[in-house]
Amino acid sequence: MTSNKSDIAYLGLDAALEEQRLVTMVSDIVEEARRQGATACEVGASFAAGLSASVRMGELEKMEFNRDQGFGITVYAGQRRGSASTSDSTPGAVRDTVRAACDIALSTGEDACAGLAAEEQMATEFPDLDLYHPWGITPQEATEQAQACEAAARGLSDRIVNSEGASVSSRESCYVYGNSHGFVGCRRSTRQSLSCAVIGRQADEMETDYWYSLARDGNELESAAAVGRKAAERTLARLGGRRVPTQTAPVIFSAELAGSFIGHLMSAISGGALYREASFLLGCKGQQIFPDWVSLYERPMLKKGMGSSSFDGDGLKTRDQSFISQGVLAEYLLGTYSARRLKMESTANAGGARNLFLDSNAGTLDDLLKDMGRGLLITSLIGHGVNQVTGDYSRGADGFWVENGQIQYPVSEVTVAGNLKDMFMNLQAVGNDVDRRGNIQSGSLLVDGMVIAGS
Repeated sequence: MTSNKSDIAYLGLDAALEEQRLVTMVSDIVEEARRQGATACEVGASFAAGLSASVRMGELEKMEFNRDQGFGITVYAGQRRGSASTSDSTPGAVRDTVRAACDIALSTGEDACAGLAAEEQMATEFPDLDLYHPWGITPQEATEQAQACEAAARGLSDRIVNSEGASVSSRESCYVYGNSHGFVGCRRSTRQSLSCAVIGRQADEMETDYWYSLARDGNELESAAAVGRKAAERTLARLGGRRVPTQTAPVIFSAELAGSFIGHLMSAISGGALYREASFLLGCKGQQIFPDWVSLYERPMLKKGMGSSSFDGDGLKTRDQSFISQGVLAEYLLGTYSARRLKMESTANAGGARNLFLDSNAGTLDDLLKDMGRGLLITSLIGHGVNQVTGDYSRGADGFWVENGQIQYPVSEVTVAGNLKDMFMNLQAVGNDVDRRGNIQSGSLLVDGMVIAGS
């Protein structure tokens, strides 16, 4: 992978050099574990450097540079397992950390499911997924972009009376995973972001909201002016919020909240929740849990994807696969250990799913509003009222009340409630207004039959 000017600029990260250093460190740690009597070992090593500039009310408030590294070491003594970590790469610290992991392994009970994945399962191909795009932005340039972003937000309306600030961040990182099978996998990546949050006032009422842009490549971020304007528009739209009467009605989760909705599904089908029998979807594989038009799948090899990787946390080759196919729960989310506990095969998802997509079956958000007719458009969720065991769902919400397919007024201080099993089956439509900033990509979601608790 080629380097560029950023490798020797403000972040001080020579990515190729750091990658080779981590590869050497991982190999040395595995050898050290063998010397200390471990029968097997796996190591996750990371190094990152970042720059962040934050401004408020036009003035630079904080400039941060960070460089950090870490080594997570797991050793096995037969089927006994011990783990320890360190940020110190000196030989003495590494020896001590390996010794601590070995001591833990020797003091724990045997676990028939513990151990590395089989050697023949290790990934053997590592295509370039185009994840590494050093920005080369200078501290002065980062400050100016943040100032321009905030200025665009503050200048949109005289009702924007204060600011929580704007920030520009650039981060480069390198991750290496290796184990005593001789497997070594490397991943270099970048993460660039631009964000802004402002405060609006109307009479005695004040509201705040934000917007952000996120990309692997800084050139693909939204402009500073666009991010600032969007933050201000969202803030102004919240002014004048009121409660609505308690009722049962359809709701739309806006695209930026869809990831939270899908995240509850992924948590429920994850191996850890399943083998602990702490999931409302326990035993539901092969059953229909969504309408038959719903498809949810992962694409871990997507170029520039925020979740892309050619290998999982166990070293297995990742692959395209469906979790929901025609409404049916087609697959659980399993790493090696959880698969063994469940007497199944790993889905190469140690560390989670990578680049999830929920297919759209509808048009724009405006189209969804017309389809809904009357109900609540949710743009903000508050709290963590989700019971993973029962599926009961209850969260505070803000948004907009809709009548005749048109937004009428902002809504605040209401609670939306239901059960996730019912919510999944009551999914009516997925819009094409896909939020592409994260690991989960989906449009807005129209869900029928939610309880809205208000006045």
